[in-house]
Amino acid sequence: MAAKDDLGRAGEDRAVRYLSDAGYEVLDRNWRCAQGELDIVARRGEWLAVVEVKTRRSLAYGHPLEAVDARKRRRLWQLAHAWVLDHGDRVQGLRIRIDPIGIVGMDPAVGHLEHLEDLS
Repeated sequence: MAAKDDLGRAGEDRAVRYLSDAGYEVLDRNWRCAQGELDIVARRGEWLAVVEVKTRRSLAYGHPLEAVDARKRRRLWQLAHAWVLDHGDRVQGLRIRIDPIGIVGMDPAVGHLEHLEDLS
């Protein structure tokens, strides 16, 4: 596996721990369909959070959350709706939101983590 893939997986693992510690129930990881992949789908209260994790070793190429631009958000909404159609019985009545998590640091396990709730 490439170093970039290892970094991404480590960032997702850190994000899952963070979300679990914050009271989220992680429902799915790396869910795939024909349109693409969702990193994490989690639930807390009345919210279904579709979590996009971006991990960087440094800010040399910009902040990781800058990668979640308008185009990426549209795609995440499409994937969120596809996920709900596939899992509707488990999440009926929940409100959906997009929550990006950015992690910066040489070691994602201890790097700086930033979570934006409900990025519209």
